Amino acid sequence: MAKNFKKQPDAISLGRAIAEGDIKVKLSMVIMGFGCMARKQIGKGLLILLFEISFIYFMVSNGLYNLSMLPSLGWRKQEKVLNSAGFYEYQQGDNSVILLLYGVATLFIVAAFILLWIIQMKLAYKLQVREETSLHINSLKEDIKSLFDKNLHMTLMTFPCLGILFFNIVPLVFMITMAFTNYSKEDDHLILFDWNGLVNFGRVLNIRGNIGKQFWSVLLWTVIWAVFATFLNYIMGMILALIINRKNTHFKSFWRFCFVLSIAVPQFVSLLIMHTMLQQQGAINVILQNMGLISSPLPFLQDPIWARVTIIIINLWVGIPYTMLQVTGILQNIPGELYEAAKMDGAGVFTIFRKITLPYMLFVTAPYLITSFTGNINNFNVIYLLSGGGPTYVGDTAGQTDLLVTWLYKLTIEKQYYNIGAVIGIMTFIVLSITALVTYRNSASYKNEEAFM
Repeated sequence: MAKNFKKQPDAISLGRAIAEGDIKVKLSMVIMGFGCMARKQIGKGLLILLFEISFIYFMVSNGLYNLSMLPSLGWRKQEKVLNSAGFYEYQQGDNSVILLLYGVATLFIVAAFILLWIIQMKLAYKLQVREETSLHINSLKEDIKSLFDKNLHMTLMTFPCLGILFFNIVPLVFMITMAFTNYSKEDDHLILFDWNGLVNFGRVLNIRGNIGKQFWSVLLWTVIWAVFATFLNYIMGMILALIINRKNTHFKSFWRFCFVLSIAVPQFVSLLIMHTMLQQQGAINVILQNMGLISSPLPFLQDPIWARVTIIIINLWVGIPYTMLQVTGILQNIPGELYEAAKMDGAGVFTIFRKITLPYMLFVTAPYLITSFTGNINNFNVIYLLSGGGPTYVGDTAGQTDLLVTWLYKLTIEKQYYNIGAVIGIMTFIVLSITALVTYRNSASYKNEEAFM
């Protein structure tokens, strides 16, 4: 047993610790940290025991109540009660949002406690084996010192991981649970609401229903927008970078400066200015009318088709400089010997581009294209600041130019349909995750990482 432990010190399972552990290890199942304290790691053992005591106190005082209220999410309404002085006062009822939040948080605390219990059981057995094989057992001081030496990675990653847990995972799970409730302004379920299973998913996917019609219309436009916004930006940014990087192009730094200048201006400022200029009486229509090029104002943001085309064009103006900078760095790193060899073989400009430049750029920029596509699906600023999702509405909540992310904002912030908004968020996350992972795993950047090394 000790010999195997020396070969595989991290291969200790919980079952092995329980089955082969001595009395000190087995007592750790009830008194957490006892196995550490019994083998001279008193400080670590007391700290683990303190966590157990704190957990028991929390569960007795609040945790058990939070878990008991999770299935029902409350039922007591606010009501007027006659007090001992003969006056009516309001008695606070249940708040389902608070109960749901506390219930989800309690589940995470229970999961963390179970994980800690498993870790301390394995640690207790590990100390037993080290004692049986006469190996050194670290003191608390030595353990702390190791956190700044060979275990420095654990110290540096602890706070980022906790931040991800508290600010990403817990809110995400809380949002997911909302999708299975009737938490909405509909039928006045903003204070007290209940679980309703997959009803909300059925409403969203039902193409004949009001919400379903809006969802499929918004989803179709979101995909069209993401494809055009991603690939037009990439193609035109690549062409611009190729033109500027030609040997015959003079003042390269000046041309790059002109296009990078649009990045220096905050995007929301640029978009708000463009929104004003594209109005019926905005600067662009006024100038075109004064020049005699049009007789009546063009409906840039007033007609659905015009609005969609306008948004795509404005996004090109905003996004092309980013792609240009990406491609410029790649072009400058393509080995010149490849071009010289191709020219000696009689290859023309387009052949060189098709056989050398384009494959190299696609290989390097495949991850960038995936993140760009994902970013465009969630591109809130361009849509909301330019058109606000309008000009006309598909239903009572979704506009003709709304993306899933802007529609989700309207559903939650403006309409208070929190349950439907949660469903939209879940479905967007699933679609984007699958698309990004499948695309990346099938790209040359993933399959042939050493190709251009």
